[in-house]
Amino acid sequence: MLACLSASAITAQGQQPNRGGADQFPKVFLFDATRLSAARAAINKGDKDIEPAWAKLQRDAEKALAERPFSIVNKAVTPPSNDRHDYMSQAPYFWPNPTTQNGLPYIRRDGERNPEINKITDHKSLDDLENSVETLALVYYFKGDEVYAAKAVQLLRAFFLDPATRMNPNLQYAQFIPGVNTGRGIGLIETRGLTRVIDAIGLLAGSKSLTAEDERGLKAWFEKFLQWMQESKNGREESAAKNNHGTFYDVQVVSFALFLGKTDLAKQTLETAKQKRIATQIEPDGRQPLELVRTKAWGYSNGNLDGLMQLATLGERVGVALWKFQTKDGRSIRKALDFLTPVALGEKKWQYQEIGGVKPESLFPLMRRAADVYRDKKYQMLVARIPAVDQADRSRLLRPDGLTPKQAQR
Repeated sequence: MLACLSASAITAQGQQPNRGGADQFPKVFLFDATRLSAARAAINKGDKDIEPAWAKLQRDAEKALAERPFSIVNKAVTPPSNDRHDYMSQAPYFWPNPTTQNGLPYIRRDGERNPEINKITDHKSLDDLENSVETLALVYYFKGDEVYAAKAVQLLRAFFLDPATRMNPNLQYAQFIPGVNTGRGIGLIETRGLTRVIDAIGLLAGSKSLTAEDERGLKAWFEKFLQWMQESKNGREESAAKNNHGTFYDVQVVSFALFLGKTDLAKQTLETAKQKRIATQIEPDGRQPLELVRTKAWGYSNGNLDGLMQLATLGERVGVALWKFQTKDGRSIRKALDFLTPVALGEKKWQYQEIGGVKPESLFPLMRRAADVYRDKKYQMLVARIPAVDQADRSRLLRPDGLTPKQAQR
């Protein structure tokens, strides 16, 4: 089984990387490099257990090959800067004011997405880029076919490097509120998926398509974006956010810092997260009060916990132990998961607001991740009670989320 393949086992089996001269383990940060290497060995061996997931990933990659390059310059609305290269998006939970003739200023209806936001396409373009580049990079890494790397690099160049189509490295106009402002620090939540681009670049390393010039250009872009995050008003506001926005700000800072070789910044951010994120956000009983006040309290509690787990994963790369960090009064990632787990298993009723109703399955990947990290019988037994991941889900190739209950008990 894939979950049982170790780095030593791969070596013993004589499995070598598909790409000449490439390192066996890719330089990735949120992905598990050992697991990816094991998956590639299993694919090369024709392992039937992962065949459905591998087939589905390849089908997704074929679709990505047909995509045209993504860009934010084609949006119908021009940012206040008059530069279409500046990213722009509208706050999703704000609606026209019914008490004014022109609807301004917009008013907040938390958890209710205003479809008007879809008129500005930058967020969708960014999401599509992240999805396509990650898919293509994974298939390239697993299969070694340069056609996938070439397409991924084409998309990266168009979005980050080409002067005609690239995005400027800032979010000055993200999540603006009509009649209130032209952008907010909260908008930085929309680039949390750029961490996937960072790992995709690591998977592409060694390909003929990704040139040294490309790598320098991409690092220069992320260097400028990281600087903007740290120095701009919007960036400083997001850093100071105490809820999920602050968590995902840190996830981005650490991921970008590791990509750029700024290990000290990554370590400092992760060490600070012990008190600034975990101790501040989680109560001794596991509640996350700043997420519980939302109209989608379940979804936001799950989402912030996911972000904290991502921080803990990044911490593993530089020796900062967040998975097992606990304050004197018991605040921890594990405690936050324990608060949510009985609801996901149907043992307790959710006592807080959740527009659209609680979706227990949203916690299942986090439960599987915890079972893989903590390796105790409690979590193994809990994972055994939830549905197995779909056979065609790519997580079976990527990370502990893909473990079946049977695998988790090994």
